[in-house]
Amino acid sequence: MRSKITVIGAGFVGSTLVQRLAERDYADVVMYDIIPNMPQGKALDLLQAGPVLGYDSLVTGTNDYADTANSDIVVITSGFPRKPGMSRDDLIKKNQEIVTQVTENVVKHSPDSILIMVTNPLDAMVQLAYHISGFPRNRVIGMAGVLDTARFRTFIAQELGASVRDVQAYVLGGHGDTMVPLARMCTVAGVPIAQLLPAERIEQIVQRTRDGGAEIVKLLGTGSAYFAPSASVLQMVDSILLDKKMIMPCAAYLQGEYGMRDLFVGVPVKLGAHGMEEVIEVELDEGERAQLQKSADAVKELIKVMGI
Repeated sequence: MRSKITVIGAGFVGSTLVQRLAERDYADVVMYDIIPNMPQGKALDLLQAGPVLGYDSLVTGTNDYADTANSDIVVITSGFPRKPGMSRDDLIKKNQEIVTQVTENVVKHSPDSILIMVTNPLDAMVQLAYHISGFPRNRVIGMAGVLDTARFRTFIAQELGASVRDVQAYVLGGHGDTMVPLARMCTVAGVPIAQLLPAERIEQIVQRTRDGGAEIVKLLGTGSAYFAPSASVLQMVDSILLDKKMIMPCAAYLQGEYGMRDLFVGVPVKLGAHGMEEVIEVELDEGERAQLQKSADAVKELIKVMGI
């Protein structure tokens, strides 16, 4: 029996992810959205690409959560975009309503699923989904670190004229200004970047990574990134569905790891068939620990706004 993946939200991130998943040809995919007929139209278009690209994935568009029943993995991308004049707190409250309703329906129809959160503000929303769902911590994960790390690796590869495949790096912490790119541990073909680039240039790349999403928003004028975010979710789904045991930075619920408890923080985790199977604790220096704590404190402030 084929696996089943549901993507909630058929906007740019959601529909691009559905396309990537369909082309993997390892699962049937359901695309849910509240807009009548829109997910159905996109799903039909993707189905008709199957004969050309050679995939047999069944892609279904729906406005009914009943069609998402018994999903193995559910990815939540739906949310309200921040608009001019809207405060951060306004955005959190609006998306709190959306994510609460979505999570309740996921629990109702797919109680055994693994939940991947993409909606922003990511760290607050994944904490909310965990709180609402009652799922064990291994089955609720946030996508952010994979994307932030991909941006960091891209900028380093561009700077050095190297292949992105040779760049190894981690970005920990929250998805925002307080993220923690671990430049000290970044290597290119095994060589630390401190041996390849001056410290001030490394710091500039770190800052560009922190501003990575905002840079794209500014260039686009309207909307935000979706190619790299959808690819980042795909890597997580690959590791879970194919039980690859890949280690990648994700927002995970910490229970003592890194000296933190009862909070979702971006850290390296092992993803396999059971979801988040292990938190990997890397050795941080005093400065990195302080940065990670600052990032965690910023997440706590977001959670306070939601009152959970």
